[in-house]
Amino acid sequence: MLSRLLLLGCCLLLVGISPARSADVAPHAIDIPPWFSETFLDLREDIREATKARKRLMVYFGQDGCPYCKELMQTNFSQRAIVDKTRRHFMPIALNIWGDREVTWIDGKRMAEKDFAKMLKVQFTPTLLFLDEKGEVVVRLNGYYPPHRFEAVLDYVAGGMEKKQPFAEYMKTAVREPASDKLNEQTFFMKPPYDLRRRAGGKPLAVLFETRSCAPCDEMHKQGFQRKEVQALLSGFDVARFSLSDRAELTTPGGRKTTGEAWARELKIAYTPSIVYFDTGGKEVFRVEAYLRPFHLATSFEYVASGGYRSEPEFQRYLQAKAEKMRTRGEKIELWE
Repeated sequence: MLSRLLLLGCCLLLVGISPARSADVAPHAIDIPPWFSETFLDLREDIREATKARKRLMVYFGQDGCPYCKELMQTNFSQRAIVDKTRRHFMPIALNIWGDREVTWIDGKRMAEKDFAKMLKVQFTPTLLFLDEKGEVVVRLNGYYPPHRFEAVLDYVAGGMEKKQPFAEYMKTAVREPASDKLNEQTFFMKPPYDLRRRAGGKPLAVLFETRSCAPCDEMHKQGFQRKEVQALLSGFDVARFSLSDRAELTTPGGRKTTGEAWARELKIAYTPSIVYFDTGGKEVFRVEAYLRPFHLATSFEYVASGGYRSEPEFQRYLQAKAEKMRTRGEKIELWE
């Protein structure tokens, strides 16, 4: 590893760039912690190096200007316990979803960072992959996890707990939060019996999965669902809500009989609140399974309602186009408000 880094350093000195920060600096650049590893991005070799050090590889996908990436770096990685745990048990590397550096995947295929992110269908930043010693993905986080939940993820992966318990089941009881011990109700929720099959001329379906004592769930109800733009979009959906322990019977969009609890398990819902979107034909087309502020919550509903996912399968590009249109109209963009 030392020889690799020395060679890398010499090569980069000749061209005057850093491997982890080779892209042009953006106006709102995300500072990657200096303890992240700088490698040739051959993930096969990185896994071998991590295994030698009795660690696991953590691959971060981010982008400049991303408020959730900033939150991960400045909030999660400002906490000593999280930093110590990450450095002790993981070899972290950072990738840019728009970057051009060459990445070698575990099957030997080489491609630019941006193409690698596209191949893996990265829809949210940050996205994190935790890989085991064989290159298998143990856990994938599609979006930002607040510190206490993120630390629970680190414990799961570092402890090799995937051999004992599925990640979604583990997360049900791994975290306790100071929040309402009751589920929040909304007038737009569907009432039983829950027949979620789609019919000709009907609406798309949004299925919300929650738990009690869930702070982000409370926040979504008190803030996200109260926004005018969100409420306007909700009228174009059938919205069903289930808890992760819900024994209520339902008929899935595919016509199967099951319960809310069993369906959540089948869908591998590990984060609450999560929203799974189905089109008017009953096909899953998108999902939100990490922390979101109101702007991105509204945009996720818009992405499905408008059929944007059909013409633009990359949510980040859809977001970019939306933001550009708003700027052209002189509208203020509040990503974190």
